[in-house]
Amino acid sequence: MCDGKHDHGHSHHDRPGGMPVSRALPTDFRVVVTGKGGVGKTSLTAMLARLLARREWRVLALDADPQMNLPWALGQAPALAPALVPLSANADYVEEKTGARPGEGWGLFFRLNPDVDDVVERFGVLAPDRVRLLVMGNTVQPAAGCLCPENALLAAVVNALALRQDEAVLLDTQAGFEHFGRALARGFRHAVVVTDPTFNGLQVALHAARLAEALEIEAIHLVVNGVRDEGDRARTLARLAEEGGFPFASRHWLPRDERLRDCEPDIGPLLDASSPLTTAVGGILESLLGQQFASRTVAVREEAEACVS
Repeated sequence: MCDGKHDHGHSHHDRPGGMPVSRALPTDFRVVVTGKGGVGKTSLTAMLARLLARREWRVLALDADPQMNLPWALGQAPALAPALVPLSANADYVEEKTGARPGEGWGLFFRLNPDVDDVVERFGVLAPDRVRLLVMGNTVQPAAGCLCPENALLAAVVNALALRQDEAVLLDTQAGFEHFGRALARGFRHAVVVTDPTFNGLQVALHAARLAEALEIEAIHLVVNGVRDEGDRARTLARLAEEGGFPFASRHWLPRDERLRDCEPDIGPLLDASSPLTTAVGGILESLLGQQFASRTVAVREEAEACVS
């Protein structure tokens, strides 16, 4: 029998300035942004995060790229770089939590469920629009080893965050598919697959979409960035058809905007100006939120039916 106090086994702990830490709920608003290098993943992640925060959502932006760029795209001043404490720079902390030291990941076993309640509080920083940012950090020297322990810790953080209504996690990934191979994106509800209107970009995007589907990510969205004209759009659609297509939950076309290069790396000035690009990004956000709330309604209905039965 169900009652209004049933918490489904989740213990909610409010973290100062952060989010409750617990097991992921099926209606969590988690978005992983993936695709080929150089197609605009980081800029799009930053724009979505700040637009969502301007709607009074509490947003945690995770930079899972060892070559961190998300802080600057979000509007952090490069001069503030020393204030960012990436996970990879805290060898003792990573070893304490995972049982493995950074640079010594190969052949080691990691603790699958480390206590990570304090990670966001200790290492998260506030970016513009009060987006909370957590970065993995850089490999700062040659032959420094893989980022296996840091990846294990970040995966634990992502999987432990239990989000309430109006809370979201956006994960900006490195180029390629390692985040899928390590199942870092497991448990995410949305995958935003970004490409440019090129053959190689679309090949990577389709492969990423199929990997996301294999991880049982519910809603997989295609974003074609840097579209110059209807010719780009037509060629992309033709290539999709040639490859057998994919059942994307939504498809979006972002126009090429030279102002993005002018204000790089900070996307803030572009967000503050009205343009076809910001309107199109707003459309992506509307699509994500629309499907999110539709899924939440279904989950509530199924829970109510289970309680009655």
